[in-house]
Amino acid sequence: MTEVFVLLKLIPWWAWLLIILACIAIYDVFINKKHIITHNFPIVGHIRYMLERVGPGLRQYIVASNREELPFNRIERGWIYASSKNENNYEGFGTDRDIYQVNYIFINNAVIPYKLPPEHHNAKDPYFVASAKVMGEYNKRRRPFRPASVINVSAMSFGSLSARAIESLNIGCKKAYAYHNTGEGGLSPYHKKGGDVVFQIGTGYFGVRNPDGTFSIEKLVKLTSENKQVRAIEIKLSQGAKPGKGGVLPATKITKEISEIRHVPIGKDVLSPPNHSAFGTMAELVDFIEDIAEQTGLPVGIKAAIGKLDEWKELAQIMKETNRGPDFITVDGGEGGTGAAPPSFADHVALPFIYGFTDVYKIFQAAELTDRIVFVAAGKLGFPAKAAMAFAMGADVINVAREAMLSIGCIQAQVCHTNKCPTGVTTQNKWLQAGINIKDKSERVNYYFNNFRKELLEITHACGYEHPCQITMDDVEINLSDRFISKTLRETFGYSKSKVPFDSVETLVGCPNLGGSYRKGKETDVKEVLTEDTSVSDQ
Repeated sequence: MTEVFVLLKLIPWWAWLLIILACIAIYDVFINKKHIITHNFPIVGHIRYMLERVGPGLRQYIVASNREELPFNRIERGWIYASSKNENNYEGFGTDRDIYQVNYIFINNAVIPYKLPPEHHNAKDPYFVASAKVMGEYNKRRRPFRPASVINVSAMSFGSLSARAIESLNIGCKKAYAYHNTGEGGLSPYHKKGGDVVFQIGTGYFGVRNPDGTFSIEKLVKLTSENKQVRAIEIKLSQGAKPGKGGVLPATKITKEISEIRHVPIGKDVLSPPNHSAFGTMAELVDFIEDIAEQTGLPVGIKAAIGKLDEWKELAQIMKETNRGPDFITVDGGEGGTGAAPPSFADHVALPFIYGFTDVYKIFQAAELTDRIVFVAAGKLGFPAKAAMAFAMGADVINVAREAMLSIGCIQAQVCHTNKCPTGVTTQNKWLQAGINIKDKSERVNYYFNNFRKELLEITHACGYEHPCQITMDDVEINLSDRFISKTLRETFGYSKSKVPFDSVETLVGCPNLGGSYRKGKETDVKEVLTEDTSVSDQ
């Protein structure tokens, strides 16, 4: 045996390399039955698959220009990274956007901007932008809710996101007075770190389901009574990533903890069916909403991506005739989102936000219902100018998902569904999660929200208004063709948003239903927005 080892040591390294390559070649030619490329081009063919695997990353950082990447280009991600690190998020030497491209947005500034009086609350706290509307006020819910921030975290479940990612987001929401939507995966311990919570009910009824998978109102009442940070309930009808398809949480992501939170078995893929079992018609949906609101005392809303409009018209008619129905409506853009989906769904099913929202808003405006509904907008709106456009169209609150993920370190690797997220944001792998510093990442969420609100306010003031809810459709223009024709949103979509009841920011600060434990006169702990560090890196 010793002689054998001695002989092996005498073989040079290059000979070992040739032996290994020969073995690979033999396997490729005589054993491989799956891959044509490696069979026809042994050894060399493997390089093709290696390049295919690393190609997206190479294109993202080396090949693609700053404005080419999707879903979020390098400039957009750079702004979020800089804002979340409280670094300089400015650009020099003018825009590099093609301002004549179709659907390009222009915001019409006033000749004389709005001037903050010295005693104005925003003069002391430039980050305070609360919702002008109150969820559940019209329907007289026992615990109405005014979001203390107009930008909040959209629905992302624990299970889809890691524990450390969820905890970072929730603590960041607490600091920024924002609310945190649980997603349909149930209320986890990581959602209970002090931030306001919107509890989402999906078709799987996770966390509030009976053993047979049906909805349990008793469990929901118990959950909301024991967790006062739950300020509203959202019923998910569909989501932008895959409307009408449902979803799957792979068995590889289901830990013992997730199993206990969702009330599902370990070792099996968890299915969220396309349809709810608790209701099947618009009338039954309204009954479902009212039953939940009555028993929990909380505002209840619905979330959906927009396609056909007949059922929305039916819902508006029921609400008008009965004075019952959702307290808020979340319109999710069909641009896709954090949920993994077949390309056919992500690319083609449901309307993009700007088209879907205008269609739905016009329906409820025609029924004279816009004053009783808080409209929540979602769909790549995590940038101040896009948010201003959404407010002009009738939105009252903005929800962000992927932008919030970017603020805690996501690098847009687009492997969320594989449990191999390199930054630990969308994986249950303990080693990959360990890289998330909760204290640091929660502060980044806080900075992102604060810098976002400050810049949105600055745009609002440039338009001559005190609050974003006052921005109108005539204040925003959109390019309609490559012949440099632009029209206002009002001219383009054929309506003007209803006037939002708003007196002043001072009345919002003192509102007893204001979320986030925000109180008038509370000192902000946010540092100066700009620092000398102008570097922008992913993490």
